[in-house]
Amino acid sequence: MEFFDFGTIFFMIAAVVIFFQLRNVLGRRTGNERPPFDPYSARKQEKPNGSDGDNVVTLPRKRGEAVPDAYAAIDAFAKPESELNKGLRAIKDVDAGFDPKSFVEGARMAYEMIVLAYADGDRKALKNLLSREVYDGFSAAISEREARGEKVQSSFVGIDKADIVSAEMKGSEAQITLRVVSELISATLDRDGAIIDGDPETVAEVKDVWTFARDARSRDPNWKLVATEVED
Repeated sequence: MEFFDFGTIFFMIAAVVIFFQLRNVLGRRTGNERPPFDPYSARKQEKPNGSDGDNVVTLPRKRGEAVPDAYAAIDAFAKPESELNKGLRAIKDVDAGFDPKSFVEGARMAYEMIVLAYADGDRKALKNLLSREVYDGFSAAISEREARGEKVQSSFVGIDKADIVSAEMKGSEAQITLRVVSELISATLDRDGAIIDGDPETVAEVKDVWTFARDARSRDPNWKLVATEVED
């Protein structure tokens, strides 16, 4: 038979006493307890000396939530209180990353790519840049051209102007319409190589009104061409 020595018995008794004391202290509420920490609503206060190095918890912004000066770029781009400004602000409200200047830069690139892809009959390139309806129309026109044995020769000179003329939210879809003035050298040749339209040596001014759109709920950031109109 094994026996506990005096030291072992003493420490066992001491442990039991300490356990009950802790239980009595931790089990009581004083009314001064801090509520559970909520990372979405709690923010630490700055120190009196103004140092906030470790005192501020940066909270994650909800999707679509605008920062305090979110409209500064829009107000600089379009006159405040104008219909265009209101439309751009509406898009900004649901897409915090939207910037009209960056949009125009992207639209200029897309315009050139679409014009050249259409001339070359590059359906693959067009499919990534056009809505289904516009793509079907472009593809049908390319097919008709191919059936007649015609070929388009185009050289893109550049874009003189690309201005946003309207912007709006239609449901969850953001739509922006631009007026584009470009310079293009283009000629259409028949199956024998004879010129039937345009001039391969003359720069022509082209005026287009194009509308781009994207679903603001989608994670896909790309805009697609949804409507075209040639301005006289």
